[in-house]
Amino acid sequence: MAGSEVPVDGYGAGPGTSPPTLSLLDWRRQVGALYARIRGSGDIRAAHELWRTTRDRLLAEHPQSPVPAERRESFRGVPVAPYDPAYRFDIALDATTRRERIEVVTGTDETVSFERLGVVELGGIGSLDVWWLLGYGGGIFVPVRDALAGTATYGGGRYVLDTVKGADLGGDDGRLVVDLNFAYNPSCAYDPAWSCPLAPPGNVVSVPLGVGELTA
Repeated sequence: MAGSEVPVDGYGAGPGTSPPTLSLLDWRRQVGALYARIRGSGDIRAAHELWRTTRDRLLAEHPQSPVPAERRESFRGVPVAPYDPAYRFDIALDATTRRERIEVVTGTDETVSFERLGVVELGGIGSLDVWWLLGYGGGIFVPVRDALAGTATYGGGRYVLDTVKGADLGGDDGRLVVDLNFAYNPSCAYDPAWSCPLAPPGNVVSVPLGVGELTA
């Protein structure tokens, strides 16, 4: 989940925000604790419901929410599809020798870089590239843009994993849990002043993914 300390969806200064404060630390702690509970839960449907309600609360109430302050009082939550276990994958990462880098320029004219770490194959859905954040705190980044983008899902794509900011669903021994039911909208879905790392070509799939956070 994105914080507001930087203009690239959690990676440098958020639009219209003051310098980072302890409220940002609180946001990070709450997000990290939420995903820790998800990873430790024996009831994934209950964990998904907890994720939905906690995200809605943070977006509506937290001072680091990407929802503009003047719209938080009327914010009524994000549409989220019912949990579907067919979209959960505990899968090995296929590391690759094909190195590729993407760079995102922040609102402070700094550059955030990601390097392609490998790929995960999701059956009939297709494959998704797995990216590693260079510098900063490091971490896995897996966005996805599906056939519903621009209609029922956010046009620029959604995030499934962004471990440097706590969005980590787990995995052991070279495997990742990629659960598309936890795909969430980036900060720019709530305020166009944000600049978000969007899904590159290797993270675009041709099938509709009507799970996770929606726009309608």
